[in-house]
Amino acid sequence: MFANDTNTTKVFYPELSYLIIGICFDVHNTLGRFSREKQYGDLVEKQLRSINTPYMRELRVSETGNILDFIIEDKILLEIKTRRFITKEDYFQTQRYLQSTGLKLGLLVNFQSRYLNPKRIIRIETDVRKKFI
Repeated sequence: MFANDTNTTKVFYPELSYLIIGICFDVHNTLGRFSREKQYGDLVEKQLRSINTPYMRELRVSETGNILDFIIEDKILLEIKTRRFITKEDYFQTQRYLQSTGLKLGLLVNFQSRYLNPKRIIRIETDVRKKFI
């Protein structure tokens, strides 16, 4: 059904997403896995600033009161977690942030994991979601 759909095989913003993931690995190697979310965010911000990459940090999402961690180059949402495990709710939260911002790609990174395993989350188009509900 989706084999001929070009969006299913396309990687959004590969260079930028690899750059961000590389920064996350550096931060994880520097701080280890037992720091606070704010410490990881501060170091990510410092590295983004050092390479002159435009970003916005701790943005309020609409009237919900939720605050997302980073939007980088107005293209990629970066959500930082410090939890034992990433849950379905973390995926859903990132998807809601993508829906409300209109961004196509979100990176969900749990820094408390022993081995960093960033998750790429693609915004689900509203009309596609209705087909599966």
